[in-house]
Amino acid sequence: MTTFSKIVQRVVEESSKVLVDRSSYVELITFSIIFEGHVLIEGIPGIAKTLTAKTVARLLNLSFSRIQCTVDILPSDIIGTRIFNQKTGEFELRLGPIHSNVVLVDEINRASPRAQSALLEAMQERQVTIDGETIKLPRPFIVIATQNPVELEGTFPLPEAQLDRFYIKINMSPLERASLIKLLKKDLRAIEREFENLRPVVGREDLEEASEEIEHVYIDDSIYDYVARIAEYSNRHPAVRLGITPRGALMLVNLAKEFALYEGRKYVIPDDIKKASIPALSHRILLKPEYIAGEYSVERIIQEILAKVEVPRP
Repeated sequence: MTTFSKIVQRVVEESSKVLVDRSSYVELITFSIIFEGHVLIEGIPGIAKTLTAKTVARLLNLSFSRIQCTVDILPSDIIGTRIFNQKTGEFELRLGPIHSNVVLVDEINRASPRAQSALLEAMQERQVTIDGETIKLPRPFIVIATQNPVELEGTFPLPEAQLDRFYIKINMSPLERASLIKLLKKDLRAIEREFENLRPVVGREDLEEASEEIEHVYIDDSIYDYVARIAEYSNRHPAVRLGITPRGALMLVNLAKEFALYEGRKYVIPDDIKKASIPALSHRILLKPEYIAGEYSVERIIQEILAKVEVPRP
């Protein structure tokens, strides 16, 4: 068993003490943290988006902070600023909540474009600039941003450049009946106690070793060709306005490597590419307006692309 799969399995197992029916989301978030890739979570309020992120961060022994986005949030509220100290007569640096290993940016689309640009520098460069001084962010550094797909009034859609910075997108759904009943049988205070009793299951060295394993996963030339043909077809699909970019193809390949490691393999197969396609590409493929109005979904388009592109034979 690989170090990567051991870490993910332990995190999934321990998180089940707090979370109900969230193992697939925990897997993907853990994948992203090991790779240091940012996550976009879309889902209605009250489905444990924040608790899931906090739980994974605690189990991986990483610092966690939360930014609640509003229309009037300023870049300084996110990255920090310098404040004049009357006692010393000097300006002191006060770091903002972005200076953590795992940063939950709640309702990111409520932040103004100016605040979003401050986040973009942090996500892309893993550093921030305060009064001309560049400050490196702690490593690992991961932004987990959430969006509410229902309440769109007063929001600012994320620009394509920022969407492309997210490693994966997760569509978090409400609990099904059996899982909801299981949750209802839990007491809210009991859930809080279980969360407080969580202890880290891995060390920083384990995360670094798991990250290095990703680099050594073997990919045959036929798999690279398969991904290239998927990208090409996405840009020719009649419903697509913007298809898979080179960065998107790279992220697809990397996520497929992580699925392979999780299965205990050090080589990628076509099924890994298929598993990785929805989370890695659903926020990168943009549809034409007439197809959005026709109730097409990006997930449906991705499935159509996978069905059309021939799978490489062993």
